[in-house]
Amino acid sequence: MAKPRKTRTSAPDPPVAAVRLPWHTPAPAVPTAVLISLAALLIRVLVSVGPYSGQGAAPKFGDYEAQRHWMELTLHLTPADWYRNTSDNDLAYWGLDYPPLSAYQSLLHGRIINTSLPEAVALRSSRGYESMESKLLMRWTVLSSDLLVFFPSALWFVWAYMKLGVGISGEERREGWMWLLALVLISPCLVLIDHGHFQYNCISLGLTLGAIAGVLSKNELVGASLFTLAINHKQMSLYFAPAFLAIFWGSASNRNILLSK
Repeated sequence: MAKPRKTRTSAPDPPVAAVRLPWHTPAPAVPTAVLISLAALLIRVLVSVGPYSGQGAAPKFGDYEAQRHWMELTLHLTPADWYRNTSDNDLAYWGLDYPPLSAYQSLLHGRIINTSLPEAVALRSSRGYESMESKLLMRWTVLSSDLLVFFPSALWFVWAYMKLGVGISGEERREGWMWLLALVLISPCLVLIDHGHFQYNCISLGLTLGAIAGVLSKNELVGASLFTLAINHKQMSLYFAPAFLAIFWGSASNRNILLSK
């Protein structure tokens, strides 16, 4: 009697966790974060070398002149005259139209520039002032603001987001953080506008990003404080206000329910 033939079975499929793409290779966190940050910094420096809108174009000379003029005004006028039309503050010529924290940021940068290049922020006589030295100093103020506010906020946000694993699985949470950090730090719109045209969106966006990280880390008081500062720096931060209102309102309601039990 013939023996029954054994059916051949294929090898079992490898577990999904064992399938790795080249960019899924685990990497040391700190050195990788430093490399990504340095790459983001290099891109900002390269963008700042290029031209900017309004360069040499009288009578308003573009965004460079707006930021320089605000430094001039806040440096030489009292806070009561920053937003008021006076003989020294012609609101038709780049009137200060951002909230007070932005004005104090202009004052701080104006004092820094005044120590080495006072003619660049002299009252009235500096209107339309453009020199290589003043542009380098202005570029430095943008870059330092980015490094001091936006970079730390981005690192904190990525850490908090990945630690909690918002919407993703645990293994992806450990391995995909570097791409999220790169996307946040090398945002084309932020880099081109701030470092190409002398803007300081990195401060308000950095404060907002830090506020989000605070909420994710269950530090709601820190999150609320940072978002308040973001609104007081640039009013565009109000775009995010409904989301923060929902979060804080929901959190307060939950606490009231727990206290009432």
